[in-house]
Order: sequence, then C-alpha cells, then structure tokens
Amino acid sequence: MDDRDTLLKEIGEVSFFLDDLRLYLDTHPQEERALELYQQNHQKRLELLKTYADKFEPLTCHCVDLDSNGSPASDTLYAGRKHWTWSDGPIPWDAAANNCCTLMFPKGGV
Repeated sequence: MDDRDTLLKEIGEVSFFLDDLRLYLDTHPQEERALELYQQNHQKRLELLKTYADKFEPLTCHCVDLDSNGSPASDTLYAGRKHWTWSDGPIPWDAAANNCCTLMFPKGGV
C-alpha cells in the first residue's frame, strides 16, 4: 500500500465506519459486538494514520513527529531538521496536489 490515494481512501473508509459505530454506541452503549468492532477499527485507524505520517506527512496534529517526517525534501523548508511537521506536504483535500479526486470524479464530470 505505497500509494497515497489508496491509503487516504482506506483511512476515510475506516473513519466513516468508526463515525457510524460511535452513533450506534450512543444509543447501545453495552452492545458487545459494536464495542469489539470499535476497538478493532480504532486500532486499525491509528495504524493507518501512523503509516501515512511515516510515508508522507501527518494527517492530524496527533500524528506529528518532531524528529522526522515522511515528506520529500521538496515538500518542506526544513528537510532533515527537527520541526513542526504538521504543515509539510499537500493538504489531503487538495485535489490538484494529490490527484485523489480524479478517482471519484473523472475529468468531464460525473
């Protein structure tokens, strides 16, 4: 899973699933299967976010690693130096920088 777009898509899917589970657990707080699914997928999301931060740049401020970042030297003004990596690289929703929305919305419309 080296591809940025594939990793972003998987993070989005797991995040959406967790949002749905949170809503369900608000009204069914002791549902064992939902609690298990939440715990499993919460851990999976954390792993995906770490993988993304290691390979590219942090997606959330909780993924910032002051000692390193996965951004290429061209994406940061501070390559190889300790710094706040939150602003390294393109923002995930910038379609032009990430080429991600062409998967969902091909040129010429839907």
